[in-house]
Amino acid sequence: MHEHYGTVYYYSPGYGVIGSACIVIYDTGSLMKKKHFLSDSDAHYVVKDAEKILAPDRRRLLQQGLTLGGIMMLTGCDISNNDDIEKALFRISRFNDRIQSFLFSKNSVAPEYLPEDITTPFPFNAFYGEEEIPVIDGQDYKLEIRGLVRDNRNWFLSDLYNMQHVSQITRHICVEGWSAIGKWGGIPFRHFLTLIGADMRAKYVSFRCVDGYYTSIDMATALHSQTLLTLTWNNRVLPKEYGYPIKIRIPTKLGYKNPKHVQVIEVTNHFPGGYWED
Repeated sequence: MHEHYGTVYYYSPGYGVIGSACIVIYDTGSLMKKKHFLSDSDAHYVVKDAEKILAPDRRRLLQQGLTLGGIMMLTGCDISNNDDIEKALFRISRFNDRIQSFLFSKNSVAPEYLPEDITTPFPFNAFYGEEEIPVIDGQDYKLEIRGLVRDNRNWFLSDLYNMQHVSQITRHICVEGWSAIGKWGGIPFRHFLTLIGADMRAKYVSFRCVDGYYTSIDMATALHSQTLLTLTWNNRVLPKEYGYPIKIRIPTKLGYKNPKHVQVIEVTNHFPGGYWED
C-alpha cells in the first residue's frame, strides 16, 4: 500500500493560518492525520505569508487559496468520492518553495494521461487578459542565459526546434483551484542545463519573461525528469496564449511556477523570488 504525504493549513477568516497538520493519504482513499511537524521558524513564515495574502492590496490569484483535493491531484490520488477526505478540505496559505517542498518529494513523478484525457479547450490563464498577450517575433527572439554556466551564448528558436524533443500529457493545476490536462513537447530541462554547462550544485534557476512575469525554482526541481523546456502544445508550435515561444512546464509544481514567454534563464545561488512571492 502506497502513502502520499501532504500538509493541511487551517484558515480562519480574520486570523489567517491558525495551525497545520501532516496528513497521509493511502491508495485505498483513507486519510490519517499526523502530528504538526513544522518547526516554530517555518510556522512563523507560513503565518507571515498568510498575512500578505489577506492584505487588501494583494492580487486576486493568491487570495483564492486551494483545496486539499487540488493538492492531491499532483500526486495522482482520486479522493473525490471519499466523504472523510472531503471533510478535510481547508483553505490554505499560498505555496512558496518552502511549503511545496513539504508537500511533494523531489523524486515524485506527476501522473501522465492518455490523449483522450486532454482538456478541450485548454484554458488561458495569466495575470492579464488575452488581449494583452505579448506579441513576439520568433525570427528576432533570443533566449538569454546568465549566471553560473560555462556557455552563456544566446539561443535562437531554430536551434531549439532542431534538438530532440520529448512529450508529456500532464495536468496543469492552478492555485485558484482549477486544473486542465494538456500535451506539451520540448527539451528535458535537465538536458538543456547540461548543454549550457550549468553548475548543478547551484541552488536556484530563475526565469524572466517577456510579459514582465518572473519566478524561480530550486535546482532539484530544475533537474526533475518531467521538467520541460516547452516549445510545442498538442503537436504544434506553442500558441501565444500558452506561452510562445518558450514555457517551462513543471507538472510537479502549481501553475504559477510554470512561466510562459520565457526570455532569460539564470542559474544562481541567490534566492531570486518571484512575481507572486515578492
